[in-house]
Amino acid sequence: MSSLKSSIERLAALGEVERNPEARETFLKFRDELTQGKIRAAEKVDGRWVVNTWVKQGILLGFRLGELAEMPAGLSFVDKDTFPARQFSVADRVRVVPGGSSVRTGAYVASSVICMPPMFINVGAYVDEGTMVDSHALVGSCAQVGKRVHLSAAAQIGGVLEPVNAAPVIIEDDVLVGGNCGVYEGTLVRARAVLGAGTILTRSTPLYDLVRGEVYRASTESPLQVPEDAVVVPGSRAVNSRAAKKGIVTEWNLSLYTPVIVKYRDDKTDRGIELEDWLR
Repeated sequence: MSSLKSSIERLAALGEVERNPEARETFLKFRDELTQGKIRAAEKVDGRWVVNTWVKQGILLGFRLGELAEMPAGLSFVDKDTFPARQFSVADRVRVVPGGSSVRTGAYVASSVICMPPMFINVGAYVDEGTMVDSHALVGSCAQVGKRVHLSAAAQIGGVLEPVNAAPVIIEDDVLVGGNCGVYEGTLVRARAVLGAGTILTRSTPLYDLVRGEVYRASTESPLQVPEDAVVVPGSRAVNSRAAKKGIVTEWNLSLYTPVIVKYRDDKTDRGIELEDWLR
């Protein structure tokens, strides 16, 4: 692995690699390792998530090396030949329902994952066992999704490929992401959290914890983090909204969106979000 890492870092630093046969050979080996989940853009080490910058460099190298090519994968695609659509077989034990879904080569999709149409998993993403990617859901480049996660309809999991040293969006094990949720800009959602439908999480949006009386924010050193077992719903907070024009003061009575933790998971929550095993 260290040899592959050093080769990718060296090639990424070169000015021109587009017609370098060694670069393409190295990239194809790298892409296979990425697709099989042997390497990943971020991983948990001693309880904390660490970004593997060289893996992101390898993905970007693939875009530099790629040339447009027709890809006969059921539908008509024209894309970089270094990242064709993945072809699954029964041996992969990944259930991809017909209807316009696409997974790029270079994305790891574990056995027992369910993909409901239409959905998209981008290069560098890591989707672990037992997870369901529902209709119209997106898993962005380098996003890390844990075991038994449910990404509900129209959920958007941002990736963060660049800058290469930035942490991607991370969804830990047993998280439920509700319909029309958006998780962006390196947000870390800890295990067993529940995001209610329509919740949006970004670096610039504070998360208010009504249970513990805390306010969670991203910093220059760390992303926004959702605590384990937190149940988050869309909320709002009042802002000072007065405008003065020609001596007349107008009260606008405005509020800003903010996500709010209203409780932590209990037996009632678990019953409400339980998925039947046979669906998987």
